[in-house]
Amino acid sequence: MIVTGRLILRPWRDSDAEALYRYAKDPAVGDAAGWPPHRSVEESLGVIRTVFAAPEVYAVVLKESGEAVGCCGLLFGEDANSLQVEEGHAEIGYWIGVPYWGQGLIPEAVNALLDRCFGELGLPAVWIGYYDGNDNSRRVAEKCGFVHHHTEEGKFSMSGTLKTEHFMIKRAAEHR
Repeated sequence: MIVTGRLILRPWRDSDAEALYRYAKDPAVGDAAGWPPHRSVEESLGVIRTVFAAPEVYAVVLKESGEAVGCCGLLFGEDANSLQVEEGHAEIGYWIGVPYWGQGLIPEAVNALLDRCFGELGLPAVWIGYYDGNDNSRRVAEKCGFVHHHTEEGKFSMSGTLKTEHFMIKRAAEHR
């Protein structure tokens, strides 16, 4: 568990399924992240038990309400979205429900995860990928000190559409 000023980053629980569905059914969330909107609470529960059960994948929980309103996690090795993410590096992925956009919650979560990456995990670099047109995700990366590394065109997203993906990097020496 990771605690920040306003958030708790903790493993997902089955009891988070309804909250996950509430936010993940919104096409504005899934489309920007490259996955189809969730169609049911059962589907969200399945995601919690599979995709979100991976190590270093956290529910972004509001301290104030205890509700899971987003996700932030690390991908390693072959799970990363670019072949240029080197062995021993990680890629951070994140999303948050639309009602919480623009409140600085995801930069807060990403910075906490960066502290873990560069401190406890001793990683030399961390990457972020975002799809063309996802300006919110790009701004999160920039606020957290990432710089553009490269762009990959013609990538299939989880929703089955071809997209252009931009990758940014932050090295341990550049972190606060």
